[in-house]
Amino acid sequence: MAINVIEKRVRWIGAVAMLVTLASIFVGLGRGLRRPKGRQTGRAKQILRLPVYLSISVPYFGFCFYLWRSLPLALSARTRIVTLLLGSLLYFPGLAFVFWGRLTLGKMYNVSSGFGAELYADQHLITHGPYAIVRHPMYVGLLIAALGGLLIYRTWTLVFLAMNALAVSVFRGRREEEALALEFGEQWAAYCQQVPACLPHWRSGRMR
Repeated sequence: MAINVIEKRVRWIGAVAMLVTLASIFVGLGRGLRRPKGRQTGRAKQILRLPVYLSISVPYFGFCFYLWRSLPLALSARTRIVTLLLGSLLYFPGLAFVFWGRLTLGKMYNVSSGFGAELYADQHLITHGPYAIVRHPMYVGLLIAALGGLLIYRTWTLVFLAMNALAVSVFRGRREEEALALEFGEQWAAYCQQVPACLPHWRSGRMR
């Protein structure tokens, strides 16, 4: 009985943490809509227009809602405790990394897609905070949080989100790096030499 109460509370806390993180992201997106755009790569001009982006996002979240069904797993109480603990050790730090990355970007936060990315007219390169550890902290955090969420909630939605987070980190990250390389040239190349894309190494954290 105790594990049911603990699991329920952790899931509620996890839901609140996710809502706070999403709120910070949507606030950033709303502010970005009013800012002058700069360099674009791929099909950013067509895909990242608000009506098109909403037409993609609404079905996406609807599909996530539809998939919110428990996985066909029968776990013992001890196994549930282990998965809850491991899930929490991944989920909450992962969300915190996403949130930290979002706050560090500040007014430089913008949306992108696997089809294209765009920068602001006054874009500058962020290399401090989590961006001194890895070049894509929000994507890394999202993947870690999705894996942790899968252990905590054990639904098909989290299976989908974990796979999606991996695809996002690869395709969106590639588009964003193309735009940044064109915009910042040697500064971007020097940054990439010191800071890895996703997996931290011993030299990370030295950028300022």
